Order: sequence, then C-alpha cells, then structure tokens
Amino acid sequence: MTKKKILAKGAAVLTMLLAFSFVVAGCSSTPEVARVSSDEQIDLSGYWNDTDVRIVADEVITQCLDSPRIKDYAAQHTGELPVVIVGTYRNQSDEHIDTTILTKKLEAALINSGKVNFVANADERGELRAEREDQQTNASEETAANLGNETGANYMLIGSVKTIVDSNGKKMTRTYFVSTEMIDIETNMKIWVNENDSIKKVISRPSIRP
Repeated sequence: MTKKKILAKGAAVLTMLLAFSFVVAGCSSTPEVARVSSDEQIDLSGYWNDTDVRIVADEVITQCLDSPRIKDYAAQHTGELPVVIVGTYRNQSDEHIDTTILTKKLEAALINSGKVNFVANADERGELRAEREDQQTNASEETAANLGNETGANYMLIGSVKTIVDSNGKKMTRTYFVSTEMIDIETNMKIWVNENDSIKKVISRPSIRP
C-alpha cells in the first residue's frame, strides 16, 4: 500500500471517529439542569404543583384566621388561643396528589401566624407517646416526661381536593376545589367552612405530527 493510500485511509478513519463522537455527544443521557427560585411559578404539565400548594395554603389560612369564630375565641376565653390540629385532606381528584404537602403548608402557616396554638397530629403523637413510655423505664426520674399531660386540641382542620375537567379537542381546563372545614372536636360542630377554587388552568396540547 502506498504512502498516499495509507494517509487517505487514516483520514477516512479519523473522519468516521469524529462523526461517531458527535453522534454519541448528541445522544448523551445527561440531563440539563437549571436552578430557579423556589417561589418561581413553573407549569410544565398543567397538573397540581408546588405553586398551587402555596397559593391555596396562603388563601385558606388567611380566610380561616379572619373568620369570626377564630378571631373571637381569645376574647371569649380570657386571652387563651385556640388549640388546633390538622387532620386528613382526602385526594378525590383525577390525578395523584400528595395532600400531606398541603397539610404541612397549612400547619406551618397556622403556627407561624401566632393566632393559634398547635398540637402534634395522630402519627406524631404515637411516636411521642412511645418515647414517653420508654423514658419511664430508662430516663432518670428528674428528666423523664410525665404521662397524662398532653394538651388537647379544640379544633381540627380537615378537607379534600377535587377536580373538574372540561376539554374540547386539544384544549382543556382543570379547576381544583380545595374544601376545608374547621370542626369543634368536642361537639362535632363545624365552625368554619371554605371552598377554594382559585386554581384554574387552561391547557393547550400541541398537534402531534406523524
């Protein structure tokens, strides 16, 4: 093989290697990641997201704390704040929604408002009770937490998330209804009810080309 042919063959191999490397680079599975502010509104699918949780939680708690029953509680009970617990929010929508994220947002907003006192929920109470029982045996008498000194809640906040979907062709609307009820634990009386429907989205799907 002549030197000219060898050089030509080497150039051809080099060209193929370069082309292959470009193809591999173009097919890279490494995702592109961009950091954004946690309060930036981003809608990719049109489904329930973190922005919706934040909007609903802020509105529900503001309206709840402004209700006459809550505002008048301290005046009627010599300055004492009502003791509240957040119960279960049922997901009755047509999509997967982790409602515990919403309940934790509501819990944080209630506590940080300074207008109510708050106690641990059922799951947390079970863990705390187990710890107190353990302390009775394994902690010193001076440091062991006493049994039977829990603070009972006056009110429980419960609710649900539902959706209404309307579609025509490639366009769809999704409206979320977040129902919330404040219930007197002793009497089962509902002292405050709210139906939040501030989350409504219009979703336009792109045409799918064959």
